[in-house]
Amino acid sequence: MTPSPSAQPETLSAVIASGAPFALIARDENTVELLTGDVVDVALLADIPLTDAAGAPREVLALVPYRQVVERGFECHDDAAPLRCLAVAEHTHLPRADVLAALPTAPVPLRDAGFDIADAEYADIVRTVIADEIGRGEGANFVIRRDYTASVDGDALTAGLTWFRALLEHERGAYWTFLVSTPGHLAVGASPEAHVSATGGVVTMNPISGTFRHPAGGATADTLAEFLGSTKETEELFMVVDEELKMMSAVCSDGGRITGPHLKEMSRLTHTEYMLRGRSTMDPRDILRETMFAPTVTGSPMQNACTVIKRHERTPRGYYSGVAALFTPTDAGGHDLDAPILIRTAYLVDGRLRVPVGATLVRHSDPDGEVSETHGKAAGVLGAIGAVPRDEVAEAAALDEDAPTAVPRLLADDPHIAALLAARNERLAPFWLNPQSTGEAGPFAGLTAVVVDAEDRFTTMLAHQLRHLGFAVTIVPWERADAAAQDVADLVVAGPGPGDPRDSANTRIAAMRGVVDARLASGRPLVAVCLSHQILADRLGIGLGPLAAPHQGLQKTIDVFGTPASIGFYNTFTARVEPGTTTLGATQIAADPASGDVYALRGPGYASVQGHLESILSRDGLATLERLVAHALTPAAAA
Repeated sequence: MTPSPSAQPETLSAVIASGAPFALIARDENTVELLTGDVVDVALLADIPLTDAAGAPREVLALVPYRQVVERGFECHDDAAPLRCLAVAEHTHLPRADVLAALPTAPVPLRDAGFDIADAEYADIVRTVIADEIGRGEGANFVIRRDYTASVDGDALTAGLTWFRALLEHERGAYWTFLVSTPGHLAVGASPEAHVSATGGVVTMNPISGTFRHPAGGATADTLAEFLGSTKETEELFMVVDEELKMMSAVCSDGGRITGPHLKEMSRLTHTEYMLRGRSTMDPRDILRETMFAPTVTGSPMQNACTVIKRHERTPRGYYSGVAALFTPTDAGGHDLDAPILIRTAYLVDGRLRVPVGATLVRHSDPDGEVSETHGKAAGVLGAIGAVPRDEVAEAAALDEDAPTAVPRLLADDPHIAALLAARNERLAPFWLNPQSTGEAGPFAGLTAVVVDAEDRFTTMLAHQLRHLGFAVTIVPWERADAAAQDVADLVVAGPGPGDPRDSANTRIAAMRGVVDARLASGRPLVAVCLSHQILADRLGIGLGPLAAPHQGLQKTIDVFGTPASIGFYNTFTARVEPGTTTLGATQIAADPASGDVYALRGPGYASVQGHLESILSRDGLATLERLVAHALTPAAAA
């Protein structure tokens, strides 16, 4: 369906007066799109009705709730929020000025406003997650939310339209500014982040992380430079890029390439972001399922992040951290996908306003700082919709008043800021920044590999690197890592995962021990990564223990059997030997000379590494992986 290029201004007023479901979407500076049609609630992403009763393709706008993670087998507080679809009958473009003129302007007062969780309680939750989840190796980062709530008197649609008008007037830098009105539910917001889009076979993801709250009077190059120098903010961004590359490697044949970093400059907040692009032939509904949901609003690894969220959040998420997904028919007969994350969004149901906000918790997090971040994010939404006073000075400061027409003045154009952003890529792996070959002429062409996934989809990135090296690769979950798959493959890669490698009662840990034991017993080539490296070390008689501080998203230069390598680490536990130990029987050991922490092992038919060679933080990851794989495959090594 091709949207009509224009419509009369009274079209919007007529739709509002009718009480029918509709949506307003602003994706550029000049127009607002008006979508009308019927509402259909479905159970699964596969049920989204992309064809009508006659089988003809049609456009659909879907509100996908967080609870859809159950489709991937992940946990959640299930509130039965519907996967709500607006089957679009009419899609028109309206001039923005005409829409503004048609929308209400009277202030919408709030009553009984405040957070559902007190600041002190939220700070305690932050401490617990850092100590008991990140500290126990359950993951690298987690997003824990709380809700700002208030009562709203009067007509819900009038309030929503007032807020939408305020967003059009005062918010800048949003990817989508939108209002979706369906029976009993209203959502209005300005999402900064395109979670995933698919256009003409090109998939794009846009991880955004790091939140700079503009000071009173507006942001300056100096205040932004201080933010860009923060270790916590930088590592937070790198970790979410790693997590989204896992998703890209699962849906794109070429794994995904990084461009950036860029600044996402909004009226009250500035974020740092990357763009990831790759090619895919998958159905857009399948792309959406494989990318549920953004690590910027959940955490990593994704599956365990959902478990941690359920453990520490007290109520269901509703649509927060889900997506608004617009499926548009193409001339080729399929559908393009445009799906921003449902953040910076206000929900109004039964007279109650809810603005969910979350903070990304990492090993460097300060509980009071994370409390402040949630206040900043809530204030950003509430100020943008006019529910709380705006910083008029900051808004004026963000404009170049010397221009003939006031236009945004972008801090990204400042040479010092541009240099700080560009410097970030000096730490990253060229493999993910540069175009990648198909691997048909790789050094291991013609060989097969099985990668065993221990609930960390870093395995998709590992598989992509192995394909680049020439392998035909199959990924199997730990539950199905049977002996037949191990015996057939030329190489088994026992993958990473969360948890304590010493926990023999954990069925996943026990299964990964079985993978390592079976491969060692068979004498066939094995490479073990992170958690599986620790399991291998244990089977070889090397002790395991927790680190003094987690190495989640930490980049280190280590010696790997005589060759220095810059590698990214995501571990809370380590194998450890007496400092200076270099061998144990037939096993060679690469360890820290001071602490004895074991970085890599190699022996007859096997090799392992503690770091994540597939991470964007591993500048020397691909070369190190090739060396370790070559050792495991060498007949002399296996003799």
